[in-house]
Amino acid sequence: MADRIASLPMYDFPAVRPATESWWAGLSAHFRRAGVRGVPDRLSRPGEGPASWLAPDLLFSQSCGYPLVTLLAGRVTLLGTPCYDMDGCDGADYRSFIIVRADFPAGGIADLHGRRCAINKAGSWSGHHALRLVAGALIDNGRPAFDVWLSGSHAASIDAVRSGAADFASLDCVSFGLLSRYEPHRTDGLRVLARTPVMPGLPLIAGGGVSEADVLGMKQGLRAALDDPALESVRNRLGLKAIRFTGMADYGRLSAALARLDEQRIPPLI
Repeated sequence: MADRIASLPMYDFPAVRPATESWWAGLSAHFRRAGVRGVPDRLSRPGEGPASWLAPDLLFSQSCGYPLVTLLAGRVTLLGTPCYDMDGCDGADYRSFIIVRADFPAGGIADLHGRRCAINKAGSWSGHHALRLVAGALIDNGRPAFDVWLSGSHAASIDAVRSGAADFASLDCVSFGLLSRYEPHRTDGLRVLARTPVMPGLPLIAGGGVSEADVLGMKQGLRAALDDPALESVRNRLGLKAIRFTGMADYGRLSAALARLDEQRIPPLI
């Protein structure tokens, strides 16, 4: 079988990329030992989004939880959820941080009324929909009472807040932790104003065409890679401490939160 596509797009910041490549080198070796077919030597970088996660030759990737329960449901296979050793994480759950500049005169969410928000993408749980969970005080007549700028990425949202182009942004705690660790110049001068409720973290998925045998092999390979002492250093560099073998029922909390937002008439912000 020809090699298939593997990607890890969700935390693929340039400064983190060497660690991600080292993790894949070890993980892919464990996949092959577990009998998984068509494992590529190198990661592909097709970008994040439904088009890449639904590619017919996709073997392995990591997606956002929001598309998992919407566009990807029933079309990919959930393998599990990483557990990160980062402030804001709780096992396989994570949360978003609402960040502002350290000197920004706000003591809570209500103080963001009339300000400017940077949001990475409309289809992002951590950058968009998680913000909706705490934005009730900022909704006037069914509309957000603040300006919204579409930044394109969490890193760009951080840069916008730090430069003053935006007053606040929502991003997941793992992104904030990794950027604080590897690119501290980006997060210096920022503070966390509020934290959103925890939700299941970013899922690892197998492509829709992957066989049950290869799905089981990847789960076996993930377990082995998490136990491999030779990969301890790279796991630490990524803040990766475990993987919980979740099922779609675990992501029902995210679907329920979306339904509550609709019931409360908290609209999409973009």
